[in-house]
Amino acid sequence: MNNLNKYIVIGLIFIAGIVSFISGQFIIATVFFATAAIYSNIVTRVNTNS
Repeated sequence: MNNLNKYIVIGLIFIAGIVSFISGQFIIATVFFATAAIYSNIVTRVNTNS
């Protein structure tokens, strides 16, 4: 999976979090935001180490 695909996945997870937050599903939105943040940190650490 190249970097562009990883960033697209992070963006889609973040957008899903925004949509679920707007619709009132706050617990699911929190899970989506946390997943996007953790996955983003993993991607940036892999990019800086290689």
